[in-house]
Amino acid sequence: MSTTTLVVLTVVEIVVLIAGLAFFLFWIGTLLTRIAASLERCSEHVKTVNQHAADIVPGVEHINRTGKVVASALPLLYGFAERIVSNVTPAAAPEASRVARPVSGTRRSRLHETVGFKSG
Repeated sequence: MSTTTLVVLTVVEIVVLIAGLAFFLFWIGTLLTRIAASLERCSEHVKTVNQHAADIVPGVEHINRTGKVVASALPLLYGFAERIVSNVTPAAAPEASRVARPVSGTRRSRLHETVGFKSG
């Protein structure tokens, strides 16, 4: 190969390389532009959520304070309940009651027979 051919091929390779890099940079720029637009929309949504949350923050703080008061009172209430229960005599066990049956009798179902159930 002659020197001129080598120089021409080298220049062509450099041009192809630069064109490929330019295309890659254009593609990356397009993706970054889309990402920036999405992030901007997300930022607006976050601001909206923060505005809505600002309205309920005082209520949540009140609920948390009330929950702490109730939680701190639970051991005391549990102790009172144990003392009350220990002072009560247990009730007699109820007698075994008979199942109420309708006057007309129980309805016979054939569904039990189809699945192999036999009343005993």
